[in-house]
Amino acid sequence: MDEPRQYGNSDLAEDEIDLLELASLLLRNKWVIFRWAVVAAVLTAVIVLLMRPTYTAEATFLPPGSLNTGSAALTNPMGALSLFGGLKTSGQIYVGILGSRTISNDIIHQFDLQKVYKEKRLSDTEKALKANSKFEVGKDSLITISVTDHDPQRAADIANAYLAELHKQNDRLALTEAAQRRVFFQQQLEQEKNALEDAEVDLAKTEEKTGLIQPRGQAELQIATIAQAQAEIASREVQLAALQQAATDQNPDVIRIRSEITGLQAQLKKLQDKSGSPGPGQIQVPTAKVPALTLEYVRKEREVKYHEALFALLARQYEAARLDESRSAPLMQVVDSATKPDKKSGPLRTVLTLAAFFLGGIFGIVWVIVRDRVHVLSNDPVHAEKLKALREAARLRSSADLQK
Repeated sequence: MDEPRQYGNSDLAEDEIDLLELASLLLRNKWVIFRWAVVAAVLTAVIVLLMRPTYTAEATFLPPGSLNTGSAALTNPMGALSLFGGLKTSGQIYVGILGSRTISNDIIHQFDLQKVYKEKRLSDTEKALKANSKFEVGKDSLITISVTDHDPQRAADIANAYLAELHKQNDRLALTEAAQRRVFFQQQLEQEKNALEDAEVDLAKTEEKTGLIQPRGQAELQIATIAQAQAEIASREVQLAALQQAATDQNPDVIRIRSEITGLQAQLKKLQDKSGSPGPGQIQVPTAKVPALTLEYVRKEREVKYHEALFALLARQYEAARLDESRSAPLMQVVDSATKPDKKSGPLRTVLTLAAFFLGGIFGIVWVIVRDRVHVLSNDPVHAEKLKALREAARLRSSADLQK
């Protein structure tokens, strides 16, 4: 190693080193600079060799509205947002959804990433996952999901899990107009189904309470039964009057006919009785109560028919919305699913080693220049005193720190 050059008095007056002197200094100390560069490169190479390799898996998909941007602005809420200057493409919305906390938490729990990343807090695990995940919208409108991990298979699985979770979020958020209609009619159809079931239960209870199943037919049957009973009574009374012309009251035939007349009259009274109420399984209703019971039945039946008609209407609307949704462009078209990477993505050993070599060389250059300047200043009496005072101050400061 060359010894530092000696300066004359004229040189001490100069505060700066010119380019020729700097080049000469660096050439004379080129091996010092080289050693700094080699040491930095070797240390970096050793550290990089000890680091675990990483692998990057990529999945690519096409967001909706990318194929026909003109009509997408009118039919897709994503495109509508771009008309108002809110977002340029729908891809930015999907990138935001991919980075949401909901998707991150699902993936963390699915792959138990807290143990993988050795994090105690869920928030720190989310940050680690986001640091290892990258979402980019290309100029061709394709969105690329890149996941880096020490395990190549896990990197591919996490990338594909992002696609699966995005599918779930699309179904939940109903990002298209057709999907929004389908979700709306599905909810309304479910509510109307419950209302129809309640109305049918009320109608069944009314039938059990009133005994009415078909009010018009039962009323006609009731009237015919009453007329038949009245005719039977009149016929028996005629027979009884004819027998009484030649027989006494103790005649068996007279007693039998009178008994039949009494039974028929009791049956007729029961049919016409206002206070009578039908029992379970009884379809004969007192004629006096037929109007009120029929009105109650008709109201319940009308409620059932109303909900049946509304349910049928909503069912048709729901099926139409489903067809519209199926005909519309899919929410997300997967172009490439992630596969297990067969090539390491990091660490970049060669690049890092070369970078360390150059940085070490730069540090060596700085060291040579600083050392030379310190030597020059040490030979100047004025600057030597200042350097001595500086060293004493530093030594006193160190001693004070040790005493504390």
